[in-house]
Amino acid sequence: MTAARMRTGLRPGRILLVAFLALAAGYFLLPVYWLAVAATKSNESLYGSFGLWFDNPRLWHNLSQVFTYNDHIYPRWALNSLLYAGAGAVLATLLSAAAGFALAKYRFRGREAVFKCVLAGVLLPSTALALPLYLMFNKIGLTNTYWGVLIPSMVSPFGVYLCRIYAEAAVPDNLLEAARVDGASEERIFGTVVLRLMTPALVTVFLFQFVHIWNNYFLPLVMLSDDRKYPITLGLVTWERAADRTAELTQYTVGGAFVSVIPLAVAMLVLQRYWRTGLTEGSVKE
Repeated sequence: MTAARMRTGLRPGRILLVAFLALAAGYFLLPVYWLAVAATKSNESLYGSFGLWFDNPRLWHNLSQVFTYNDHIYPRWALNSLLYAGAGAVLATLLSAAAGFALAKYRFRGREAVFKCVLAGVLLPSTALALPLYLMFNKIGLTNTYWGVLIPSMVSPFGVYLCRIYAEAAVPDNLLEAARVDGASEERIFGTVVLRLMTPALVTVFLFQFVHIWNNYFLPLVMLSDDRKYPITLGLVTWERAADRTAELTQYTVGGAFVSVIPLAVAMLVLQRYWRTGLTEGSVKE
């Protein structure tokens, strides 16, 4: 009987593992499912019906109200979030690639000290830097501007760390020497050779940074005072706080939160194969 169980793959350890993974998946997916269900309900049925099942779905009507409320402020917030997360993630990825490659392949005095500072930046919580950043940006007139959120988003200590580790494993020294012998400049080597070899790691850095900036709340809260410059995260909080005076804002907040999840889900689905590769490739190369 034991042999038959092993042939069919129904070993107790595997059953427990599958059960644990199923419970973990349900734990993380249940809030998303609730959000999808709640986005289809009216403000009254949001509290007066079972939370995990549909009750007279009206998703299109709810979303149209979300997008048109207060002179179409929500689409403006969505565009702001795309600007902050998209531009910030792209620039952070390029800077991380350049810094990580330099730390991995160039020998210069103080290289390890710089890398230790980068590691310290990974351990430092971003909320601890928000107030010093505000004071510094206020001195140069960048508060309540797009640059006040974009510039801090362009720096990713974790991205620099990951790019250095990956470049050490994925970019051969003999390939760089061959390119230099052929007369290629360092800029051309980086742009045409290094970036292609580091593509999986760069996609990983981009995905992490995009999600981090998209979900960032504290930095825009500190930097911005004009609600037309808010990202979705900060805008939805203002709606939620105003729901005591305007009841329908509760439903608008739920619908807006549901829409805000879609870009992240799309990014995860499109880039997940690069994400897996980027996290494991450097660990198996010699």
